[in-house]
Amino acid sequence: KHTSNWVFCLKTKNTHESSFHRKSLNKVKQYLSNVLEQRKPINVISKKENLLENKKNHHKLRRKGIRNKDLWKRNEDHLENQAKNNFTDEGDQLFKMGIKILQQSKSQKQKAEAYIFFAKAADLGNLKAMEKMADALLFGNFGMQNITAAIQLYESLAKEGSYKAQNALGFLSSYGIGMEYNQAKALIYYTFGSAGGSMMSQMILGYRYLSGINVLQNCEVALSHYKKVADYIADKLEKSEGIPVEKVRLTERPENLSSNSEILDWDIYQYYKFLAERGDVQIQVSLGQLHLIGRKGLDQDYYKALYYFLKAAKAGSANAMAFIGKMYLEGNAAAPQNNATAFKYFSMAASKGNAIGLHGLGLLYFYGKGVPVNYAEALKYFQKAAEKGWPNAQFQLGFMYYSGSGVWKDYKLAFKYFYLASQSGQPLAIYYLAEMYATGTGVLRSCRTAVELYKGVCELGHWAEKFLTAYFAYKNGDIDSSLVQYALLAEMGYEVAQSNSAFILESKKAKILEKEKMYPMALLLWNRAAIQGNAFARVKIGDYHYYGYGTKRDYQTAATHYSIAADKYHSAQAMFNLGYMYEHGLGITKDIHLARRLYDMAAQTSPDAHIPVFLALMKLETVHLLQDILFFNFTMRWKWTVLDNTIGPCWDLFVIGLIVAVLIFLLRNRYG
Repeated sequence: KHTSNWVFCLKTKNTHESSFHRKSLNKVKQYLSNVLEQRKPINVISKKENLLENKKNHHKLRRKGIRNKDLWKRNEDHLENQAKNNFTDEGDQLFKMGIKILQQSKSQKQKAEAYIFFAKAADLGNLKAMEKMADALLFGNFGMQNITAAIQLYESLAKEGSYKAQNALGFLSSYGIGMEYNQAKALIYYTFGSAGGSMMSQMILGYRYLSGINVLQNCEVALSHYKKVADYIADKLEKSEGIPVEKVRLTERPENLSSNSEILDWDIYQYYKFLAERGDVQIQVSLGQLHLIGRKGLDQDYYKALYYFLKAAKAGSANAMAFIGKMYLEGNAAAPQNNATAFKYFSMAASKGNAIGLHGLGLLYFYGKGVPVNYAEALKYFQKAAEKGWPNAQFQLGFMYYSGSGVWKDYKLAFKYFYLASQSGQPLAIYYLAEMYATGTGVLRSCRTAVELYKGVCELGHWAEKFLTAYFAYKNGDIDSSLVQYALLAEMGYEVAQSNSAFILESKKAKILEKEKMYPMALLLWNRAAIQGNAFARVKIGDYHYYGYGTKRDYQTAATHYSIAADKYHSAQAMFNLGYMYEHGLGITKDIHLARRLYDMAAQTSPDAHIPVFLALMKLETVHLLQDILFFNFTMRWKWTVLDNTIGPCWDLFVIGLIVAVLIFLLRNRYG
């Protein structure tokens, strides 16, 4: 079949999509269809055949004794190189234009326009543009998801040495999405990807060696991989290029998910804007902060950030003054870099005893920005800000003692300040703590601790933006797009992504994996999340073994996982489930007293467990009473046989129903 007949059966998910968006997609489809047609093996072979034919003709001409052959060859090579360069230059320009539009655009329409340029550049053979288009096809950007077409492009790119393509093929092989499920192949792809410079491949390999996933567990190898990524992230963070990471858990209740604290609802945002315009200083500062770094699902907007900070500063907010100082110190479109202005606003904030302002003045003296370098002054300001609990100042103090900048090197003091800052999540403090544990500097060397700390830094990479796009895709009903993005993050070792991927697979709404593979894959991901300390995932593993989802039914294993969740994480659900198993002797020795105790503990742990526990205890006590009074002269075997034969194997549920009915009847008579 011709490529264009099958490659772009791309369906846009929004039926009310604008005609502009549809036209954009049609253009993208047209250009990319040409790219895929050109990259087909049969066309590559025909090109090679044409080259051979040209060589034969050249030999024939040479045999005929054509003179000036060197001149003719030079002219031919020159024309060929010129055409190739023009072709490449045009592709590069189109790619750069696409990137520029993508960076500057705020609406989805504008971003879709960028992909027209990428598609044109890909049509001209630009490899970076092809990578962009392959990613769009894989992750379903703008409703373009087509796994088969993505794989075709990735395989072609991998032959050209693209490390991004190697990483993507490794990911697809590890899940069996559109390709054969093959962990050995995935490992090879990841190894080539990491050798080529893929930070994502490095991170995946680090996680695999840390957890022993299809490789022998090796902390030192994991450390090596994670350190390379952490060095890269730390360099970005030092240049203030870090990104916010909003991790929404899909396993939360629907009502919590719709008003999730990680993402700001549009209605709430509009309400905050109204309050800010009415003069609420605290809200003004909060909105300024959100727009400054692009938090809670809002776009980064320096102009809006500066607008709100200036309003709040005018009203006397020291925090707002300090943030304006920060904006001028770092420089951006709304507040061009200006040390004098930064000094002015930091001084205003510091005079009010503001920790951020004091820290800002410390930075100016430490780096000599607009003032002479003065480590003593910097130390003084950092100490004042650190005493007020500002983590960035605590980090700077730690760094001064770690590097011996203006003070004697003191690794114990450096460790103290790095540790204090790390408790507030200061990423560079976590990085330097990892460095100290990895090398045994000022602290006893610990590979495991260093790896865990490096892992935390690595998870702040730009790839974490997919948490946001995956969440919005899920919210908009694009389950396949959401799953692919969460699954990639899960492969990189993000615990939230592992539980989210398992949750989506468990719902069986995804279409990119066969139904029979979903429960086993979900169980695998729940298991990885549980190892990383997710209590809900631990209960889920117990459920899967209890009911036989994706594995054979095994009450004993289910009870083991419920016990871990109950003892280690105090999970009310696990306590209740374990109590039920003790009550019925499922996989463990029957123990009515222990069952009763576990039910009580579940009720004490969570208010949500009160009603289920009440019903379970009523049923337990009723059955116990029936055993003692009505059936005391019969054998145990006869009793359960009669109940099973008369009411059915789920007779205990029948008893609960009967109790509920009696309670309703009594309550109605009482209040009727």
